[in-house]
Amino acid sequence: MKSIRILLVEDNEGDIVLTKEAFEESKLTNKLVVARNGKEALDFLLKKNGYENAEQPDLILLDINMPIKNGHQVLQEIKADDVLRHIPVIVLTTSSSTTDVNKAYQNHANCYIKKPVDMDEFMQAITRIEQFWFDIVSLPQVNTN
Repeated sequence: MKSIRILLVEDNEGDIVLTKEAFEESKLTNKLVVARNGKEALDFLLKKNGYENAEQPDLILLDINMPIKNGHQVLQEIKADDVLRHIPVIVLTTSSSTTDVNKAYQNHANCYIKKPVDMDEFMQAITRIEQFWFDIVSLPQVNTN
């Protein structure tokens, strides 16, 4: 079975732990890498500043409200890059602001999900994301060179 590579861009330690737990309960083999701010995420994706050997993710889970570079800035840079733009980006954030939703889609987010506050609902949301993106959707073949 192919290992699924997921980049979680999240600065909230509680959400990181919950997301890891949800994916660990999965039937899929996955590799979850965490970037705790927007700059770290872009360094990872662009393979620089210590991430030269990083594997390109199959999917990115991106929070909007982060330090150094926010999710909108990260999303813009991902979708402007010829090598990265094909990677699906799921905005997973606490913001339900119409401005944030509209801006995310203007920057070509693949979907926008408001994080559930309840722990069980959060775990279910992660499971549904995984089921949809890895059981139903056909993802593009990633060239990791």
